[in-house]
Amino acid sequence: MEAFLASSIFVVLAEMGDKTQLLAMAFAVRYNWRTVMWGVFVATVLNHMFAVAVGAYLTKFIPISYIQITAALSFILFGLWTIRGDELNSEDEKVCRSPFWTVAIAFFIAEMGDKTQLATVALAAKYSAAIAVWMGTTTGMMVADGLGIIVGIVLGKKIPEQIIKWFAAIIFIVFGVVGLYQTVPSSFWTYPVIAAGLIGLAVSIYFSYRLGAAK
Repeated sequence: MEAFLASSIFVVLAEMGDKTQLLAMAFAVRYNWRTVMWGVFVATVLNHMFAVAVGAYLTKFIPISYIQITAALSFILFGLWTIRGDELNSEDEKVCRSPFWTVAIAFFIAEMGDKTQLATVALAAKYSAAIAVWMGTTTGMMVADGLGIIVGIVLGKKIPEQIIKWFAAIIFIVFGVVGLYQTVPSSFWTYPVIAAGLIGLAVSIYFSYRLGAAK
């Protein structure tokens, strides 16, 4: 019980204002809150199970910085995808699955190399109670992200759809860019590289918008 409670409380506190809580809010203004909740739940269960089972060994084979860079790039792609928008057929059963998998995949990627995943590994080692820690960290994530979803529901009722779409896209892209800046060695960030990256990002945003407008 101690391991469960400690893990739950730690994650709730750690997630306040974290990117995954903000992502929950962003998704909740676009999708049904139940879909978001289930997506977050499945992603968290799998990610933290992974952390408890093999997370301690992951960095022996794959540097954690590589995982964080991949996650950051994925966030930028999610942002561009959000700007472009989805073309869904209401008669295709993918409609029911697409938002769920979008949320689940985004959250799974977001947690790779994140502090809560690393904390799950540390807590499991400290308490030698993998199942209790796994359940505790998952519960903590659901509580924290549930608060984000509630805020998203309230915002979604008051904000126009286009603003919601751009709000979600900006959150994705900002976290992706910040993640890259924090993870990639500082020696890489020369002025030409930064300028080229910003121009490339601006062009990508423009073409994503144009593709979405053309549908």
